[in-house]
Amino acid sequence: MDTFGKKLKEGREAKTFSQAELARQIKSHHSIVGKYERDEVKPTIDVVKKLAEALDTTVGYLLGESEDRELLKDPSMLKRLNDIAKFPEQDKACILYALDAMINNVKLKAI
Repeated sequence: MDTFGKKLKEGREAKTFSQAELARQIKSHHSIVGKYERDEVKPTIDVVKKLAEALDTTVGYLLGESEDRELLKDPSMLKRLNDIAKFPEQDKACILYALDAMINNVKLKAI
């Protein structure tokens, strides 16, 4: 699994930002960005949020919770997931069961 620093560096390079440019965007110093990239220092969650926003990705991606830089960036999908999360447990279970069945059906068609 990639470290936070490696994901940060890949994200920065994908946006073609220098360390100095990224540091300016999060109101920090380029040497700190370098330390984050080398995994010498761990940023606060507030800094991770700023980094994710500047790199047009998610906190989850930078923290290694997701392999996909674009996951959950679609506002309509995120809204749906937030709506489901607010439902009673029994309703959530039914919705997720049905959703899993539909996802599996689509995967089987692709084979």
